[in-house]
Amino acid sequence: MKISKELKIGVVVTAAIGLFIYGFNYLKGSNLFSHKYVLYAVYPEIDGLIEANPLLVNGFKVGQINEISLTQDKNGKYQVLVTFLLTEDIKIPKNSVARAVSSDLLGSKAVEIIYSDETTFVESGDTLRAESEEGIKTAVSKQLAPLQKKAESLISSMDSVMTVVSGILNTKTRDNLDKSFESIKKAIQSLEQTAYKLDDLMASEKARISAILIKLNNLATMLDNDKHKIDNIITNFSSMSDSLAKSNLKSAVNNADKTLKELSEVVAQINSGNGTLGKLIKNDSLYKNLTSASADLDKLLIDLKARPGRYIHISVFGSKDRHKDDESRPGATAKP
Repeated sequence: MKISKELKIGVVVTAAIGLFIYGFNYLKGSNLFSHKYVLYAVYPEIDGLIEANPLLVNGFKVGQINEISLTQDKNGKYQVLVTFLLTEDIKIPKNSVARAVSSDLLGSKAVEIIYSDETTFVESGDTLRAESEEGIKTAVSKQLAPLQKKAESLISSMDSVMTVVSGILNTKTRDNLDKSFESIKKAIQSLEQTAYKLDDLMASEKARISAILIKLNNLATMLDNDKHKIDNIITNFSSMSDSLAKSNLKSAVNNADKTLKELSEVVAQINSGNGTLGKLIKNDSLYKNLTSASADLDKLLIDLKARPGRYIHISVFGSKDRHKDDESRPGATAKP
């Protein structure tokens, strides 16, 4: 039997169409030859779920989202009906949860089946409980909300601080700060120059410093060698202090103090004019009498030198001349 050319072309086209349909569904994740059954879940919002998103159990893909459509509840409120196509032969307990989760950090979505404790299992066409995990945007918003409040409070505080700082750092204050920094700079330069001078001094006087250190070392060695002599000197001083402590030094000091007090009283009496010495010092009559007596004595000595015969009489033949001398004195009267 001869096959016509048209039949061959029809078979090839049909096979090509079938392969295209199978490849298209395979790329969508659907295997036309695998065992399939359908489950449903109703979400208030899908938040990024799309058709062909995977259906997972413990992270393993057991199916995919086949269709997403809108539906109305008894109150007329719109909800999202998601149809799942299961390709694996697994048993899912009733009241299990179909939770919409993020499958990666880029925000791709998937549906994770969370098993319940029921002992009976769902059948094709049953509806699972629906839950939605917080999206990345919602989670980030919740995490960033406290940080945003803190940041706003911090910015407000910084604004207040900057206002206060701006009020404090006026032109005069800035000038004072500039002068202070300039003074600090000059002080640092002065310290640096002093350090350089000290280095030069140490370098120039290194020999002398070394000699001084050697002498100090020799002195320390000598003191260490004469340590027993120093101990003897200290012992002698200690003995001397003990002897002074045991002596009547306190009594002598007390007697000296008593003598000084008595002497002070005598000086006070002299200054007040009491007693012989006080009268001699304070009364000037004795001075006047002594001055007068000294003047009279001076006159007597002058007269004695001028007329010694008036006071010393040496006569062999009588006292005639003596009478003449007596008569020649002023105020003398002649004898008969």
